[in-house]
Amino acid sequence: MSSDLAGNSLDQARSLTFTNNSYTLSDQVSLKDPIDCYKFTLEGKSSFQLDLTHLSANADLQLIQDTNGNGILDQGEVIAASNRTGKKAESINTTLEAGTYYIQVNSTGKAKTKYELSVSAIPIDNAGNTLDTARDIGELSTNSQTISYTDWVGESDNYDYYKFNINSTTDVSLSLKDLGADADMRLLNWQGDILAGSANIGNTDEFITSSLTAGTYYIEIYSYNGNQTFYNLHLSLTSPDSTAVIQNSDQQNSVNNSNTTATIPTNANSNQQGTLRADTFIYTPNSTQTVFSGKGNIDFGSGGRDTLDLSAFVSTQVLSFNYANSVNGGVIYDPGDSVARVFDAIAFSDGKQILFEGIDTIKFADTVINLSVTPNDPLFNQQWNLHMMDVQKAWRFTTGSNQVLVGIEDTGLALDINGYLHPDLRFTNSISSNSFDEYSSSSSHGTLVQGTIAASSNNNIGIAGINWNSSVMQIDVIGGNPGDYSLAEATQALINWADSQNKPLVINLSLAGGYSTAFEELIAKNQNDVLFVIAAGNGNQNTISSPADLAKKYQNVIAVGACWGTQDYYGNAKTPGTRVDYPSQGIQWWGSNYGDGLTLVAPTEFTSTSASRNPSELFYNKLDYASNFNGTSAATANVTGVASLVWSANRSLTATQIRSILSTTAYDLGTSGYDTVYGYGVVNADAAVRNALAISKVQTTTV
Repeated sequence: MSSDLAGNSLDQARSLTFTNNSYTLSDQVSLKDPIDCYKFTLEGKSSFQLDLTHLSANADLQLIQDTNGNGILDQGEVIAASNRTGKKAESINTTLEAGTYYIQVNSTGKAKTKYELSVSAIPIDNAGNTLDTARDIGELSTNSQTISYTDWVGESDNYDYYKFNINSTTDVSLSLKDLGADADMRLLNWQGDILAGSANIGNTDEFITSSLTAGTYYIEIYSYNGNQTFYNLHLSLTSPDSTAVIQNSDQQNSVNNSNTTATIPTNANSNQQGTLRADTFIYTPNSTQTVFSGKGNIDFGSGGRDTLDLSAFVSTQVLSFNYANSVNGGVIYDPGDSVARVFDAIAFSDGKQILFEGIDTIKFADTVINLSVTPNDPLFNQQWNLHMMDVQKAWRFTTGSNQVLVGIEDTGLALDINGYLHPDLRFTNSISSNSFDEYSSSSSHGTLVQGTIAASSNNNIGIAGINWNSSVMQIDVIGGNPGDYSLAEATQALINWADSQNKPLVINLSLAGGYSTAFEELIAKNQNDVLFVIAAGNGNQNTISSPADLAKKYQNVIAVGACWGTQDYYGNAKTPGTRVDYPSQGIQWWGSNYGDGLTLVAPTEFTSTSASRNPSELFYNKLDYASNFNGTSAATANVTGVASLVWSANRSLTATQIRSILSTTAYDLGTSGYDTVYGYGVVNADAAVRNALAISKVQTTTV
């Protein structure tokens, strides 16, 4: 036995960490060491038992609550004590709320004694463990404030249930927070059928938002794999939002869901569609074939995952995994939108099958399978624009190819005082010195654009670019500086570069303004091998800017508008995917142009490489990262990056096919189908790459 392991005052108290709700230790007190102190924290209401035994002389016991949080014993902090005489054991048995507490062992007089201290804190379960015994919250209305409950789940109490009633159609928001281990949550109807779920990995918060009609509902909270954890459940109701603009003809979920799942019907085939948030797809074996499609996940950086929840099964029950990114892997399938894609497949021994796309994680009862690619760039979790476009899922199939080229017509790239580029860029191609911007504005627009498309990735620095491997050439066409190219000159130079290597080319034009006949002729002459991705403009008007308006005339031109994530520049909450439209007040006034010819929308106001300087200096003195690259310029760079991934996945495609693939696989917004506010919708990298691969497999089979 080691002696005097306990602290001798409250501020030096030894911290206890409970294992299986209990803790047992030995020490001693004496004339020279009259006080031993221990400290512990309870996360929730618990039944508390404290025993001091194996005494050879008199010692007493006190339980102290740190009401001030300062570690100083003030009057009134002793909440329980045991002061029996002689060598009699001391004991305290009480109920404690969540908080921080101290145990103090005191020797009496000149007594010296060894002791054994046993501490147990068993969480008190206030929620029912079955539907029949569910804790009844009662009838709720949209006027109710957020209701919160603290409880726990674990191996000995795996399920908690709550019951509530609503008397009208209502949007219900649930959150499960402050988890110490993995616990998940489901929303059930009055029969116990699953309506929605959230099954993120680890101690990530769980969220469900769903539109419900009048009736009785249950909340089910359960631990994953027997993990014990306290939790804080929050429930709130709001009136349905009649102004929501996001639609999807196949979607059965609320547009604002941060984690949701539709009920799976009993039939031969079942197709379930996701949202732009983190969605949980709960598999129940009611259908011969069940198809799950994630549709973007803006919550990826905060730990939310598009999850295929198979936690009712162990992985050994699977007969076979057929991953789409393996050689000759996957199943070509059309989920009903007339766009065949390569799906991952899981087959069970009973003959039933799951097909899925756009899934970050598969969660079995015994293991978790992570599918998405997470680079080590430290700012990657902030790159919600990539997550919303499902780039982290598309990277399973390709991170870009050296058989595809990217051209950028913009400002040049910023150089610092020593002549170096931003350290997170991998620029390798230059045809003239004017590729580097030394004269224009105080910030390098071209640096922002190239970083979005092709920053060095998985290099432990800054951000990840969308395309990791394709060669990039940047030419200065903005600012009217000496040596700047015209659009036609720059375009011809880029085409010559691509022709010399016999490779397809994606050209990014995050700009607006006039264009010459020569520029248009180059577009017309190169409709197979050159794709032009052009910004729709920031005038907040019902007409897209030039040269993006050429998208109305040529199928190798994409006009790109801009959409929000979860909030705007000022921190105001936004529905992901909605068109950027600022009011006329404020320094950030602008709006994404819309109108006939708009092809796609993509995220704006996100993190990218940046460079800034003092206007009086010719060199850039700060190569850094901007958290607010905005405008349709930013959105255009996103689409260029994704387009280059799609072409990398299938080199045999033409530029017009790339545009078609991006359009038909986009996440539908606004009016069902094409509309002039959102075009075909938000670009989705995973679905687009899967479509390109399906075409490749069909082409190979045909040959």
